[in-house]
Amino acid sequence: MEYTLRVGGEAGQGLQTIGGALAQVFSKTGFHVFTHQDYMSRVRGGHNFYQIRFSEKEISASRDMVDILLALDLDTIEIHRKSVRDEGFILYDSEITKKKFEEPEFIDIPFKKIALDVGKKSVMANTVATGAALGILDIGLETLRNVLRKAFEKKGEEVIQGNIACAEAGYNYARKNCLRCEAPEIREPENRKLMLIDGVNAIGMGALMSGCKFYSGYPMTPSTGILNYMASRAEEYNLVVEQVEDEISAINMAIGASFAGVRAMTGTSGGGFALMVEGLSLAGMTETPIVIAEMQRPGPATGLPTRTEQADLLFVLYAAHGEFPRVIFEPGDPKQAFYLTNRAFELAEKYQIPVFIQSDQYLVDTEWTYEKFDLENIIYNDYRLREKDLEGVEVYKRFKYSSTGISLLAVPGEAGKHLVVADSDEHDEEGHIIEDSETRIKMVQKRLLKKLPLIKKEIDPPLLYGDSSPKIVLVGRGSTYGVIKEVVDTISKDHKVAMMHFSQVYPLPERDKFDYIELLENADLTICIENSATGQFAKLMRAETGFEFSHQILRYDGRPFTIENLKEELHAYI
Repeated sequence: MEYTLRVGGEAGQGLQTIGGALAQVFSKTGFHVFTHQDYMSRVRGGHNFYQIRFSEKEISASRDMVDILLALDLDTIEIHRKSVRDEGFILYDSEITKKKFEEPEFIDIPFKKIALDVGKKSVMANTVATGAALGILDIGLETLRNVLRKAFEKKGEEVIQGNIACAEAGYNYARKNCLRCEAPEIREPENRKLMLIDGVNAIGMGALMSGCKFYSGYPMTPSTGILNYMASRAEEYNLVVEQVEDEISAINMAIGASFAGVRAMTGTSGGGFALMVEGLSLAGMTETPIVIAEMQRPGPATGLPTRTEQADLLFVLYAAHGEFPRVIFEPGDPKQAFYLTNRAFELAEKYQIPVFIQSDQYLVDTEWTYEKFDLENIIYNDYRLREKDLEGVEVYKRFKYSSTGISLLAVPGEAGKHLVVADSDEHDEEGHIIEDSETRIKMVQKRLLKKLPLIKKEIDPPLLYGDSSPKIVLVGRGSTYGVIKEVVDTISKDHKVAMMHFSQVYPLPERDKFDYIELLENADLTICIENSATGQFAKLMRAETGFEFSHQILRYDGRPFTIENLKEELHAYI
């Protein structure tokens, strides 16, 4: 059992209000939910949609075809009419569209009139529409009533009751006027309440649970959600959040906060990261731990600000002058985003390096359902040393040579008798500027060549999902995880197929735990699936391992893969 609803209209019409409320109702009822959005980079106007898929089983991607189209304007009907299944419905208000449709799939519901008659406010038309969608599905209203109570609790009982009345009116109107409706066989799961969370909030939660105490950023879609989330939790978690004047300030403030003794993070998208590059080198030279969230969108330049792409991988990998280690994580779902953000802080602090959480607009906005996140798996080790930790250390050297390349990380001003020195120039063990070649060689070996082999051992192998000895392997990274997983499920009855998914992208994992290259070499068909025009991960794999995929499926129109779309692309090879 599964259904897909698409809410379409102009920016400013409340699509997120309707879509968000429906997603909450389904998840709180106990259904697995997956949502994604498609919206233009404007405050009002244009065409946007919010899509909700819900099922009694786990789901992880969107479909092209929908069961219910909730149209808030005429454009939505004209654009998406062909995406409605034969047995599906289109809900609309002919007063708003200024056009009446007589076909049986259309249900004309006077959203605005009901809102004025029942709630006395036209703004409640969205609540009417939400109730009407639930009426078509014949899902009870009690959960929606609770959602509305919580959403409007700060606006008073009158507003709450008005919205509840409008939802009930929309629900009843849809049930009464849907002549071809038969009550769907929707069995509500018993005693199961699921958490609904998107990628951006999962990253923010992961940062807070990792002890992040400073976040700086300049608003840039799609990273702005992290800044908003951290700001909303600042007082509760004793967190300093700075909205700065530009991304240069953002990374330098985060470096300064980390140097001063707290876990620090910054976030941006590709255009903002271009400004952070010099600061990244500063973190590399001074061996200052920092976590950077780089949320991708299509470029170059401003590109498509509200669309999705995976085209910044090589930019992030090779950005900044000079050679120093870095780690790149690219989570495939919000749960991975939560745990990998925690792991990013652990590795940044342990090895005193910059670590990236790289994602994209698609994962940032998509909502998934989970029973819970296991907080027992959270890692927290405090590698920073203060006066009591430095007892017995006669001479402190911030960049002291060691067999691992890792030096003691003392907090300036809290190191007792010890002085903490750092410099962006090449320096000696104490942190003072040098020019000689011998010290330069030792410092490069310390910062990079000794640390990198140890970092590689920390990287987990890719996830193999499906047949353990596959003839066909679909390889992806980051946000392609969910759609590839579902496609593997649908074609596995006819093929020996598996998904290999990389969420810990760089350095590539060693092959001692799982020889993923051997598995790929033994397959008949290896297909790398990416949201980029040049197949950047395929290039990285070839450069690092020598392995070359037999085929690539690339999408770069700013939209994510859907289940039907990816299956259609695979038909050329399978």
